[in-house]
Amino acid sequence: MIMVQSITGNIADHPADNRQHDKLSLHWYETTRRIQRKHTAQGREIALKLFKEGHRLRQGDILYIDDQIIISVDILPCETIVITPRSLLEMGTVCYEIGNKHLPIFIQDDQVLIPAEGPLFRWLHANGYAPVLEQRQLTNMLRSEVTPHAHGSAGSSLFSRIMQIASK
Repeated sequence: MIMVQSITGNIADHPADNRQHDKLSLHWYETTRRIQRKHTAQGREIALKLFKEGHRLRQGDILYIDDQIIISVDILPCETIVITPRSLLEMGTVCYEIGNKHLPIFIQDDQVLIPAEGPLFRWLHANGYAPVLEQRQLTNMLRSEVTPHAHGSAGSSLFSRIMQIASK
C-alpha cells in the first residue's frame, strides 16, 4: 500500500518520462475527500490522507513518484448538464440560480457544468437556459466561500447585496 499525505505536483508540469504511468480514477465528488483508500488502474492500493484545509485533488495531480512509476489522478467523466451562456448576464444569472440551490458548479471552456440532476435539468430548460446533457470530466469546481445567509424576509439576500455593490 502506498500512503499519500501530500501532492507532489501535476503531470502537466512533470512528464512521466520513462516511468510507468499509473492512474487513480476518481469521481468528481471524491476529489474533496481527505481520507480514502482506492486502487489504481494497475491494481496498486493507495491510501489518501490529505489533511490540508480546503484541499481538492485536480486532474493530473501526482500522488506518487519514484524512478520507475508515477501515479496521477484521473477524474472520471460523468453525465453533466452543460449550459453555454449567451451573455455575461446569463452566466451570472444561471450561476446565481444554481448556487442558490447549493449545488456544485464547474466553469470550463466558457460553459457552466453541473452534475446531472433531472429536476434541475427540467427547471433550467423551462427557464430558457437551453441545457444539454453530455459525458464530461468535471475538473474546475468553483470555490464557494459564502458565509451562512438567510432566505426570505430575514434581511437582504446575497444577490441583492451584490447588485447594490455593483450599482455603486
